[in-house]
Amino acid sequence: MENTAGASEGAIRRLANIQAITDEAFANMDMDELLDTLLDRVRAVLRVDTAVVLLLDREERLLVATAAKGIEEEVAQAAHVPVGEGFAGRVAAERRPVYVPDVPSAGVFNPLLVERGLHSLLGVPLVGGGTLVGVMHVGTLAHRRFTPEETGFLQLAASRAALAVQSLLSRAERAGALELQRSLIPAAPPQVSGLELAARYSPGKAIVGGDWYDVFTLPSGEVGIVIGDVAGNGLPAAVVMGRMRSALRAYALDNDDPAVVLRKLNRKMLHFEPEATATVLYAVVDTATGRVRLSSAGHPPPVLALPEGPAESVDMKFDVLIGLGEGVPRRTLTLTLPPGALLCFYTDGLIERRDESILAGVARLCEAAYAGPPEAVGAAVMSALIGRQAAPDDVALLIARRVPPERRDG
Repeated sequence: MENTAGASEGAIRRLANIQAITDEAFANMDMDELLDTLLDRVRAVLRVDTAVVLLLDREERLLVATAAKGIEEEVAQAAHVPVGEGFAGRVAAERRPVYVPDVPSAGVFNPLLVERGLHSLLGVPLVGGGTLVGVMHVGTLAHRRFTPEETGFLQLAASRAALAVQSLLSRAERAGALELQRSLIPAAPPQVSGLELAARYSPGKAIVGGDWYDVFTLPSGEVGIVIGDVAGNGLPAAVVMGRMRSALRAYALDNDDPAVVLRKLNRKMLHFEPEATATVLYAVVDTATGRVRLSSAGHPPPVLALPEGPAESVDMKFDVLIGLGEGVPRRTLTLTLPPGALLCFYTDGLIERRDESILAGVARLCEAAYAGPPEAVGAAVMSALIGRQAAPDDVALLIARRVPPERRDG
């Protein structure tokens, strides 16, 4: 009977331990609250003196102390450990539980563990969906041997933490990318003399990328128009987009040839951000004469709608993407935009669909575009190409119409 009672008590204790880290209270917490609460429960269940979570940085080189109980100075001092070095680094590299019976003689990387007087450590990797997220470890001031049951509990807590952290980071990154894009991509383009402008930006249903558009007046009085798409998604792509946007604006002040501006932008990206690539179309519009000069770094050409006749894609060659081939020449095309004519700039999220070719998407865009008021044209284009279902990728659309003669006279 005693053995049966002991087994029952052990089962109840294990169930209580599991419930301590899987209840619904975690659902509405942010990452700091979740990790703090989880570490408090881990300390209470295992009766340890310290509990720490270190998360893997974006470059996957360092483990950074993110939450700590009993050794809060780890977070306050921004402690970090290279993957593969020391105790936590070994846990991350080997992706298995690691037990250290005697901290002072173990050659740990972080001196805080020794200074705190810790004697024994147990660490487990945070792995979610096969991806390493970080490391969780607990420590005691006295010598301690951890049982298989205790190790299993810590692994369960680490698994719970890994999945929650991945979800929260993904949500936070998407929100950060959207906020950055919205701060750099105005809901309405600026007012410029001689042009009527309208724009649409719709974040992708599946991902948020690095799409952007930009409109600015140049010292010459001409108008610069940019449409671009940074490869990749999430916050990294949005950050690169912001840097690229600022750099292009700076180069545009020094040169009025779009090909030269894109060449300088490419050189800058190759040197400072060699991993980044993007398609960019840059146009310079003289609103007085209607002259438009365009250069494309791998970006789809705009659609031109004249006051009479169907809209058509501009027949132009595009050069290599930004981030590729520093010595490759870049070209500028010149065309005339008559009064009342319209140019429609867009990113590939508008025209690309899994079940049809890009040419079919461009054809649908040409059917929807016409030389009318830009806001009305934008609504027609989005209705025809997006409809009721959000596109999987980002969509940026910028429409520029040269002021019609009657508007000039008025």
